[in-house]
Amino acid sequence: MKTPIYWKKKNIYSYLLSPLGLLYQYATLLNMTIKKPQKVNKPVICIGNLTAGGTGKTPVAISFANILQELDKKPFFVSRGYGGKLHNIVVDKNIHTPQDVGDEPLLLARQAPVVVNPNRFEGAKLAIKNGADIIVMDDGFQNPTLKKDLSFLVFDGEFGYGNGMCIPAGPLRESLASGLKRAQAIIIIGEDKHNLANKFKDFPIFKGHIKPQIPTPEKEPIIAFAGIGRPEKFYNSLRLCGFKIYQTINFADHHQYKRDELLVLIEKAKKNKCMLYTTSKDFVKIPSDIRGYFKVLEITIQWEDEEKLRHFLAKNI
Repeated sequence: MKTPIYWKKKNIYSYLLSPLGLLYQYATLLNMTIKKPQKVNKPVICIGNLTAGGTGKTPVAISFANILQELDKKPFFVSRGYGGKLHNIVVDKNIHTPQDVGDEPLLLARQAPVVVNPNRFEGAKLAIKNGADIIVMDDGFQNPTLKKDLSFLVFDGEFGYGNGMCIPAGPLRESLASGLKRAQAIIIIGEDKHNLANKFKDFPIFKGHIKPQIPTPEKEPIIAFAGIGRPEKFYNSLRLCGFKIYQTINFADHHQYKRDELLVLIEKAKKNKCMLYTTSKDFVKIPSDIRGYFKVLEITIQWEDEEKLRHFLAKNI
């Protein structure tokens, strides 16, 4: 789904949808109020956000796991496994498919073990049973089943929090005020175009940037496609790397690719003498026998002050 224009700035559509936004806001609040979160005997770190769409939570979670491993911890990710059919399992990246566990768990599993379960409390118990000494939740800030010890809210510096209204009138999953009450720190990814650092000055703030892992761009033009929350971020990263983009093709977030769709892309690339590029999240959903036709833009988070973040994590866990 492409981000609606009225999610960025209020207009007639956002005002017309505002009653539904209030219903969504109250439903979220009610869900978190009536369910009492349960605590496990290991620290739980939540990497969450307040907006729908991509803010960079998954690369942030991967970076956190890497830092924790450097601190001699054994982190496990706990994920709901959006789009997958298996629950309460430890992901095996060599066996499980996106249809089994979803796309993001397969990415996370490249860095640390992952347990998939919509009930995060049960997932955390399984992770601890398998040796976890710290739990990292990729998303789940609005999930009430597991008590968090340390919650980070991730914001896209370019998008901010949009028009400040709740779905469908705006991008918020809950009101800004209620979300901030449960957060202990703020993460801003990319250029802070909305002065978020000043607005959230009462919180510890950590700034990072998406860093593409490509040494040199292709000589040929490329066709870029993505099924993520804000695909334009991916396309801009390619442009910054010096790629010549012939065409961009958007799919819905978490899109499960059909073989025929991918074969059409391959034929389109051949016909126009282009290379095919996608995100790592999309790449894991491409069947192995045709992956050779596709290239992936790997990204990491580059922190402005990683030592400050490392110290904060070490102090608070």
